[in-house]
Amino acid sequence: MLKGFKDFLFRGNVVDLAVAVVIGAAFTDVVNAFADSFLTPLIGLIGGGGELGGTETVNGQEFTWGAFLSQVITFALTAAILYFVVVLPVRRLFDRRARGEEPGPVGPTELEMLVEIRDLLRAQQGLGPADPARPPAA
Repeated sequence: MLKGFKDFLFRGNVVDLAVAVVIGAAFTDVVNAFADSFLTPLIGLIGGGGELGGTETVNGQEFTWGAFLSQVITFALTAAILYFVVVLPVRRLFDRRARGEEPGPVGPTELEMLVEIRDLLRAQQGLGPADPARPPAA
């Protein structure tokens, strides 16, 4: 059961999808909290301080450049964390498998497949499972 799950995880773009959805959402919340707690006030102080720090008013229109800059930094932090914590280690794993340093998933042997087919046929015929101590007839 775990072998099948492992094979599923390491097939194609499933890892990329998991990174984008699950881990991305979790790290985004953490980075957003960091941005709201530290980046936005810091940008506000740099941009003039006070309640209006990080904003500029031109002809009655308010531009909140501090909030935009904070979101850009938040995006860059989230992307960097995802890359270094998830994508890079998975890429190294795939590279090791390609070089043969780590074995890939091993499929069932011919004998295991035949035993499974035999057991399925016996179950369809209403017979009990075959005696596990007795190997299949040659």
